[in-house]
Amino acid sequence: WLNEHNQLKSLTRSYLASVAFVDNEVGRVMRALDKSKRANNTIIVLWSDHGFHLGEKGISGKNSLWEPSTRVPLIFVGPGVKGAGECNEPVELLDIYPTLIELCGLPEREGLEGLSLKPQLETPNTYRSRPAITTHNPGNHSVRDGAWHYIVYADGSQELYDMGVDPHEYSNQASSPEMKSQLEEMNAFVPKDNAPHAPGSKHRVLWKNGNRWLWEGKPIVWEELQR
Repeated sequence: WLNEHNQLKSLTRSYLASVAFVDNEVGRVMRALDKSKRANNTIIVLWSDHGFHLGEKGISGKNSLWEPSTRVPLIFVGPGVKGAGECNEPVELLDIYPTLIELCGLPEREGLEGLSLKPQLETPNTYRSRPAITTHNPGNHSVRDGAWHYIVYADGSQELYDMGVDPHEYSNQASSPEMKSQLEEMNAFVPKDNAPHAPGSKHRVLWKNGNRWLWEGKPIVWEELQR
C-alpha cells in the first residue's frame, strides 16, 4: 500500500520527526534535572516501546519478531553506572525493575523474571548467561543472544540467523543440518507455558480456531498473503 500510494517516504519522514521530537523532550527534562538539587542523586533510565519496520523485509510497523521490531534503546545514567559505557549483551526490559532495586539499595523481591543489569552497568563487557526473550502472541517467541537470533512460531516453523554475518536476517539457517545443535540450544530457552490472550483482546491478536489461524478475528488466507 505504501509503495502503491507513494507514502513510504512520508512514513519514514514522519517516523524520524517523531524521534527527533522525543529526543528534544528528553533534553528538556535533562536540563531541568541539571538545574535541580537532585541531579547527582538521580538514576535516569531511557527506553522505548518495541521497534518499528520502515520497509525492511517488505513490512512497516512493529508486528514481527525480527530485529527491527524487537530491538529498542536502553540507557542508564546515574550513581552506580559507568560513564560512557556501551554493552552489547542482549537484555530485556524486564531487567529494568530488578536493576533499579539493586542500584537503589531496596529489599530484594522474589518472583521477578528479569535479571539485574548492575554487573553490566559497572563493567559493560560483562557476559550475560541468559538470552533475551520476546513474545508476540501465544506460541511466537524470539530468543536473542550475542551471536544468534532464533525465532519459533505457533505453527512450529523456525528461523535462525547468524547476526554477526547476517545482521539484516536474510539467510534463514534453521533447515541446515549443521545448525541442529544450535537450534536445540536456543530452543531450550523458549517459554514452555503460553498464556492465552486476555479476555477482550482485539488488536494485533493471533490465535488458532480449529484448523484455521485468525488475525484480529479474521481468517488468514495464504493466497491473499501472496498477492
